[in-house]
Formats: sequence, structure tokens, C-alpha cells
Amino acid sequence: MVVPVEPTLVDAELHRRLVYGDESALGEAYAAYGGLVRRVALRVTRSQAAAEDVAQEVFAHLWSRPYAFDARRGSLRTWLSMLAHRRAVDWVRSEARHRKDARADDSALHAIPDSGPGPDETVVDRERALLLHSALAELPLPQREVVHLAYFAGRTYRQAAVELGIPEGTAKTRLRSALRKLAASLADPPDPALERGA
Repeated sequence: MVVPVEPTLVDAELHRRLVYGDESALGEAYAAYGGLVRRVALRVTRSQAAAEDVAQEVFAHLWSRPYAFDARRGSLRTWLSMLAHRRAVDWVRSEARHRKDARADDSALHAIPDSGPGPDETVVDRERALLLHSALAELPLPQREVVHLAYFAGRTYRQAAVELGIPEGTAKTRLRSALRKLAASLADPPDPALERGA
């Protein structure tokens, strides 16, 4: 009877090489398990792009923290599958939060009554537009770029981050800071009726 080679012995050697920074070991791990990791992620996320992102995260984690894997406790295949599943579930939860936030924003917008402006409102609207233009011009360029992409070019903060070549968190922070500054600048627009002494 032929006894098969215990996969954990192969994994232990691969793990040893990863710990010592052997890039070819990472390539071997990816060649052996990359397809499996993507399939696990795809089953959970149902998104090819997300599955690719999860696979990158999983192998980046393996490369940067090879000591997290313990060959004595199971196979590398099983460990990478579990890691892929966890990362994919995190991605799904994050997407659900983003969708919920977007729906809440849409609901708030729909709750605003739509009525045609009167003459006074038209004047105030023009003045607000001028104030907004001035306030935008005073923003630092990085914040102005994100606001322009998000509100005038119809991009999400994620798309803006990609276009500007910055991390998503940076784009979000710049957008928040810009909106706070704009809100402070536009807090009390002049009332034409008061200026006329009415």
C-alpha cells in the first residue's frame, strides 16, 4: 500500500521559505492555490472583480504575515480557503453598508419638497451659487478636486479616488473636510428681503 505524502509536510517547507522571504515560494503558493482562493471569494461575493481583490489581499497577507499560518494545524489550502472566505464576507458586509448609506441618502433627498422658486428665492439661489463658487475657490486644490469629481462629475468617492490615484480613505476624508468648510462658508446666506428693509 502506497502512503501519499502528507500535504502539510509540503506546506511546512513552503511556509519555511515564505518566512525567509523567498518570493518564488509565494509564486508557487499562488500557482497552487490562487484559483481556489478566487473561486471561494467568487462564491461569496458573486463579483469577479471582488474575487480578484480578495485573492490579492489573501496572498498579500500570506506574504506579509507568513507566520500566521501554522502547518501543524492544517493544510495551507484549508487556511487560505478560510482566509478567502473571511475576507469575502467582510467585502459583502462592507458593500451592504455602502448600499444602506446610499439608500438613506437617496431617501433624505426624496423627502425634500419640490416647489418652484419665487422671485425672492431666485435671487437667493443666484447669490448662493455665487457664494458656493467663491467657497469652492477657497478650498485647497486636493479637496476641490474631490468635490468636483463627486458633485459635478457624478463620481462616487471610490471612483474619485481611482481617478486621482489616492486611497479611498483619503478621498473620503478630503470630501468630508471640504463639505464641512463649505457648510461653514454657506451657513448664513444673505436674505434680500432683510437687505431691502422689508
